[in-house]
Amino acid sequence: MNPDKKKTVAVFCGSKQGNDPVFVSHARALGRLLAENGIAIIYGGGGKGIMGALADGHLEAGGSITGIIPKMLVDFEHQHNGLTELVVTEDMHTRKKIMYQRCDLAIILPGGFGTLDELFEMLTWNQLSIHDKRILVLNSGGFYTHLMAHMRHLEETGFLYDRIAERVKMFDTPDALVHALAD
Repeated sequence: MNPDKKKTVAVFCGSKQGNDPVFVSHARALGRLLAENGIAIIYGGGGKGIMGALADGHLEAGGSITGIIPKMLVDFEHQHNGLTELVVTEDMHTRKKIMYQRCDLAIILPGGFGTLDELFEMLTWNQLSIHDKRILVLNSGGFYTHLMAHMRHLEETGFLYDRIAERVKMFDTPDALVHALAD
């Protein structure tokens, strides 16, 4: 990363809010903390659920945030209309490619199949040396505890090339995650 360039993180998260209020509160807090630390966000462009809370927190704190949303999801995810930049793509693959290219690292918040797809594609690309971007997981309310246990199981049973701890770092609070970005 160019030291004169503002750091940009890709944040992958759900367009729904889930059933634990900590998911939304952590997303809003993370957005605010990233803005307060001069870190730009690139994310899925949605205006509701965890995506919307992340964007609102970031914008309220004066941050710069870019949304990347496929045409097919503009209505479904209800694009956020207050973003610094909104890019509408032809498809999901283009969305992910742009997000991966324009970020310095990735942060994973709670979400559904799409969020898991993005997490595992980032991990796979790391493993294949397509990129070497750090992946940080915000384990809001223990959301990713079981998944991380399964990824350790993949390691223990000989299906990973590296230790999972070398690929993914997990944090329980937005403060701890943002503090780790300084390292």
